[in-house]
Amino acid sequence: MTNRSDRRAALPDAAALEPALTEWLSSPLGSALLEAERRSLSPVLSRVFGYHVLQLSCAPDVDMLGDCLVAHKIKFAPVWRPERRHAVASIEALPLETDSIDAVLVHHALDYTQDSHRLLREATRVLRPGGRLLIVGFNPLSLWGLARLIRWRPTTPWNARFLSRRRLADWLSLLDFHIDSVSYGGFLPPLKHPRLLARAHDIERWLDRLGNPTGAFYLVVASKQRTPLIPVTPRWRKLRRPTLGVSLVDTARVQPVRESRVLPFRPRTEPGENNSK
Repeated sequence: MTNRSDRRAALPDAAALEPALTEWLSSPLGSALLEAERRSLSPVLSRVFGYHVLQLSCAPDVDMLGDCLVAHKIKFAPVWRPERRHAVASIEALPLETDSIDAVLVHHALDYTQDSHRLLREATRVLRPGGRLLIVGFNPLSLWGLARLIRWRPTTPWNARFLSRRRLADWLSLLDFHIDSVSYGGFLPPLKHPRLLARAHDIERWLDRLGNPTGAFYLVVASKQRTPLIPVTPRWRKLRRPTLGVSLVDTARVQPVRESRVLPFRPRTEPGENNSK
């Protein structure tokens, strides 16, 4: 017999999770959460520049990059369907080159992935040095985290892991990331009351001014600090200049000729000849 913690640790399969999560995000409560997340992402995405931006999500049909100015936006789907518009690939093994993406948005993917460390390593690998990593995740220290704990048989989205921000910060520091900012949002209680959902925007604005850290989600913005390795070239000893076309004096191989002393000429005298006059 499995205990309660084991059932919570088990995550649904990616193929089964995608339609369930997409359906919940289109519900009134899920739509209110998405609207709060888009408001938090908007000022950050508007400052992202480059050529390629990647969204890692378990519900790729939900677009979170609408406010991003980068033209090429990449998303991967977990399974293929006839109406599918995205490429099919695992978000834990990305078919992308290393250091090729300018910004990566992880939208609740860490809450549902089977291997959070592997997903973060893949996001780090494809992100270029100096690129931005944006992580949106469920906050366990919130009313939503409390609602997850009191449910005996959690369904989507309550079957997520709800990773803490502190644990995520430790993982990012090990991957040589610098955390630029952390913000919270989604202060609406996880209730389906129509009047409460109608005032969701006002509640969000009031509690956001107070800097309340008990929002339903957190947004972590980090920068990749690791720089690519530069090969160190050996310092070769400077060679002498070639002697071809260079004077012998410049090559320093021939010593200069010493100045010789010229003696005066004296005629040769025959034997017996008197030299005196």
